Amino acid sequence: MKQMKILKSILACAVLLAGTLLITNCEVDETQTVTNFENLVMADEFDVDGAPDPTLWTYDIGDGSAEGIPGWGNNELQYYTDRPENVKVENGLLVITAREEAFDGSSYTSARITTQNLFEQQYGRFEARIRMPLGKGIWPAFWLLGNDCDINPWPQCGEIDVMEYLGDAPTIVFGSAHGPGYNAGDSISKEYELENDRFDTGFHVFGIEWGPDYINYYVDDELYQQITPETTAEEAVDNVPNPGEWVFNRPFYIILNIAVGGNLPGAPNEDTQFPQRMYVDYVRVYN
Repeated sequence: MKQMKILKSILACAVLLAGTLLITNCEVDETQTVTNFENLVMADEFDVDGAPDPTLWTYDIGDGSAEGIPGWGNNELQYYTDRPENVKVENGLLVITAREEAFDGSSYTSARITTQNLFEQQYGRFEARIRMPLGKGIWPAFWLLGNDCDINPWPQCGEIDVMEYLGDAPTIVFGSAHGPGYNAGDSISKEYELENDRFDTGFHVFGIEWGPDYINYYVDDELYQQITPETTAEEAVDNVPNPGEWVFNRPFYIILNIAVGGNLPGAPNEDTQFPQRMYVDYVRVYN
């Protein structure tokens, strides 16, 4: 297992180097790309079976109604738990499992783990190597939230969606940014579509490289979107406080989850099979 992890580290560095060449070709300042593997500041390789590392990860629990936002603000259908049935580390992978089962008033269970108050960083490269689940109503994500959301409510605190995916579109992922004037259905977002492949049949690396004035979005070694303060100003809707304000200037923490149903994917249908699992090979952060 350790030899496999070393090999993955070497491959990850190669991907980053390829990313540098791609950015240069796209006429984006190559200093915006983190290529020095020695700059790794956080990594979970999921080498130890059992619960996720408690020094890095905590859990969001419930159906989202405790804070007055039913369905976690999106009319989602799942109840998040910390049970091993929904989240565990096994055979070198983090496994998040969505299940169809009656649980505390909900018809589905899943898990949402975060690094809130355990690991937060402003700027750098955030990446994860993930294999997706499949099915209508299945909505996994790898995303970041501003660390002051408790006192500076969303969307003012900012949200960076490194990767979102809808289980009935297995060739497409998208990256988004949410802030004041550009959030929810008006977020700044762009799709990335695989050619001759699917996200549910193999692992892919999803990442952002984030600095004071940009967020670059990647799938594997390909840069497919850049968001800047100018982008947010152009995309912001009218008649809101601070339209287009750039709020990505504070530490953010990491979230990994599978939602079931909700405003974006809709509910599962008769073709959706359960359980559905998202497999995470590693999470790494560079400064």
